[in-house]
Amino acid sequence: MSQQAAHARGPTNCHPQHRKLRFKIATTVAEFEAIHRLNHATFALEIPQHAANPVGRLVDRFHADNTYVVCLSGDTVVGMVAGRCSRPFSLDQKVPDLDAHLPPHRKAVEIRLLAVAPAYRHSAVFAGLVRMISRHFMDKQCDLALISGTVRQLKLYRHLGFRPFGSPVGSDDALYQPMFLTLDALQRTDLFRSRGTRMRRAANFLPGPVAIGDEVLAACAASPISHRDPAFVEQLGHVRNRLAQLAGARHAVLLVGTGTLGNDVVAAQLRCTAGHGVVLSNGEFGERLIDHARRWNLQFSTLKYDWGLPFDWAQLRAKLDRIRPQWVWAVLCETSTGIHNSKERLLASCTSIGADLCLDAVSAVGLFPVNLAGVRLATAVSGKGLAALPGLVAVFHDGRVAPAGQVPRYLDIAEYESAAGVPFTHSSNLVASLDRSLSATHWPEKFERVARDSLELRANLRKLGLQVVAPEAEAAPGIVTIALPAGTDSEDVAKALSAEGMQISSMSSYLRRRNWVQVCLMGAYDSLALLRVPHLLTKAVKRRKGARPREEAGLRRAAGNTAVE
Repeated sequence: MSQQAAHARGPTNCHPQHRKLRFKIATTVAEFEAIHRLNHATFALEIPQHAANPVGRLVDRFHADNTYVVCLSGDTVVGMVAGRCSRPFSLDQKVPDLDAHLPPHRKAVEIRLLAVAPAYRHSAVFAGLVRMISRHFMDKQCDLALISGTVRQLKLYRHLGFRPFGSPVGSDDALYQPMFLTLDALQRTDLFRSRGTRMRRAANFLPGPVAIGDEVLAACAASPISHRDPAFVEQLGHVRNRLAQLAGARHAVLLVGTGTLGNDVVAAQLRCTAGHGVVLSNGEFGERLIDHARRWNLQFSTLKYDWGLPFDWAQLRAKLDRIRPQWVWAVLCETSTGIHNSKERLLASCTSIGADLCLDAVSAVGLFPVNLAGVRLATAVSGKGLAALPGLVAVFHDGRVAPAGQVPRYLDIAEYESAAGVPFTHSSNLVASLDRSLSATHWPEKFERVARDSLELRANLRKLGLQVVAPEAEAAPGIVTIALPAGTDSEDVAKALSAEGMQISSMSSYLRRRNWVQVCLMGAYDSLALLRVPHLLTKAVKRRKGARPREEAGLRRAAGNTAVE
């Protein structure tokens, strides 16, 4: 598959941008003849995958089974792409045990022979071809796209979300990387949005609400059913099991509520635990855990670090050795700063003194690999890394819970466990949304993509002179907090990006106080749009630093009167 162009002649009587492009399924003899010539020009002359021939014509070996989408400028074919969902694929002959590399329970289409004429390489041809071929095969119930992407365009394919697998195939002169991507994920990229649509539907880089896939939204659109219905109880049990498996926990209870409610559930359990505890903090959400503990009248000490600094592990270990607490409560992924507090080091410190570890994993589960083995209690929510609608909170536990009746009724996870997870009214719509997100997401692929894009984003921001709050060694994938320089205003900068179709976070009080903004990759984010963020941020910062004081004051007043969606 190549985005490189053929050396076929394009129209000569006008500039290509002045010609109206048409996309269609190839059906005529003339179109198929143009396809064979474009195939030869691209994959024999430009990329020497096949031997050139004097006829200037190359018929693909799968031609009889291929469906071709062509782009026409006038009557001239200026681009093409082929798809085929019958096996064996060309990759079956190049990658041993191909199915072992792919997500299970998918119907795949192999997309090949993508070629664009020279004069149209920077036009809408590429996007239109990919849109039409994808939609055609989605109508045939295909949901996974396989490609052999030329190594010359790996960056493009990666930013579309394609996941490489196996080793490159082909020759040194025509080297290709096998890759795959779910078609619903491809539909969420900028390729499927017109310029006007991008303005109406901004790229979402918020920590919540996050960008949600259309199939996840569709899953909650059915009429609600009773929480006593056996079908709902079965679905809820399935979701609980998948959540526990994803997080490496023994048990998961699902409540209607937020992360704050989940942490109150944890505090209620700790209230029934004899002995002293320690709450750790190096950001806003560590401070909130301290507030939970205080409101529940827990017996505890605190160990605080400055925001943006990792835990001092030697100091922490020494304090725990001295205090010998019964439990330790900490945030796994500190959303305010983007710092990842190591679960392994926290657990080792607790295990050495026989203390229980409890974690706020609200921004961690679904964003990067989490293993809660050895953790007593932890929390997560539906509306962040799990990329479903907000409104559900998961409380993970290791089986040691206070007996039913010892904590407020709605927070009593022992009662949930005794009632198959449904002691009270539940939301079938929210559960269906979460169920679809859990099943539709290929989690290793997501974790790899978020980690890779986060690393590149942080590097690009630093290259452009912007300050990332989290030290690189402790930076969590998927949450990048940027400290803006003096003379700028975080809300003004965020509004400047919003005008460019990019939603970044700035409105939380803890961000405003520190003049910080955030770029988060929690949901179904747009990788192509993400490429623009560092330069747009730099441009907005420079523009705001150069604004006259009167202009800045006026902008702040205007911002105060503007509704934020």
